[in-house]
Amino acid sequence: MKEFQITENEAGQRFDKYLAKLLRNAPKSFFYKMLRKKNITLNGRKATGNEKLNTGDQIRLFLSDETFSKFSQQEQTARAVTDLDIIYEDTDILLINKPTGMLSQPDDTKEPSMVEYLIGYLLQNGSLTEENLRTFHPSVCNRLDKNTSGVIAAGKSLAGLQELSTLFHDRTVHKDYLCIVKGKLTRSRHVRGYLHKDANLNKVSVSPTKEKDAQPIETQYTPICNNEHATLLKVRLITGRTHQIRAHLASEGHPLAGDAKYGSQEFNRYFRDHYGLKHQLLHAYRLTFPELEGKLHNLSEKHFEAVLPVQFQHILKEEHLEECSYENLE
Repeated sequence: MKEFQITENEAGQRFDKYLAKLLRNAPKSFFYKMLRKKNITLNGRKATGNEKLNTGDQIRLFLSDETFSKFSQQEQTARAVTDLDIIYEDTDILLINKPTGMLSQPDDTKEPSMVEYLIGYLLQNGSLTEENLRTFHPSVCNRLDKNTSGVIAAGKSLAGLQELSTLFHDRTVHKDYLCIVKGKLTRSRHVRGYLHKDANLNKVSVSPTKEKDAQPIETQYTPICNNEHATLLKVRLITGRTHQIRAHLASEGHPLAGDAKYGSQEFNRYFRDHYGLKHQLLHAYRLTFPELEGKLHNLSEKHFEAVLPVQFQHILKEEHLEECSYENLE
């Protein structure tokens, strides 16, 4: 017999959702059958699976060790802790400066991801246990492309993750980016278009008019500094689609420096030859939160910034793009 007590981090979810995480390798029909036969009970009573769990609830599983082990076995989800560049942390959330070249979330490539390092960090400092991982996985809420650096928000608790996810889904968090683009831009713009995604090529295209399956997009950008061939832009995402900044600015004739997928070969060659640049210069430098209550009250009406990568700073200096007034960053 296995017995579990619902923690604050697990409360609020339906019983069957909890069981699906606990017995992640079991078909749903299995634990519904166990519920009917009272081989799985809630607070010593028969349950249907529809119940909402509360802190302190007792779950009992009258299963053999072999059966429990087979159905609850989980994949390795943590990596040895690297030095996370932590911008802010409390009991429910974590804001991290993601480096260039790291995935936000695990994928089929098995390359390192921020989620795995996040879990490793929380396991090491005692904020999370292996037992907790049976029913809850901390995760990030604003996924950045592998070669985009900057501030990423993660939920350490279930409530924190849910509230953060709602904020990003409802677009109430302002997301500001810095990038270097082709051309000398001198005025701010608010541009709209329609984005179509080609899943086979992992690439998107932008058009001014709606096409089949296209999603509406909105992007604001403001020049911060320029020289004769490039401009440092502040970009604010109004919508947040796949590759939106990269594809939208390219469609406007201002591709990002170093962007192999949407960029200009000639423009990219210049930055590669002069600075060894092998990825797009795009940095998520600031998140600004609205007035908040609940688990996120510490973030209320605050903004958090991520320091630019060293290579980005070096290019700004060499291209004389750090000598302008930065009033437009506010």
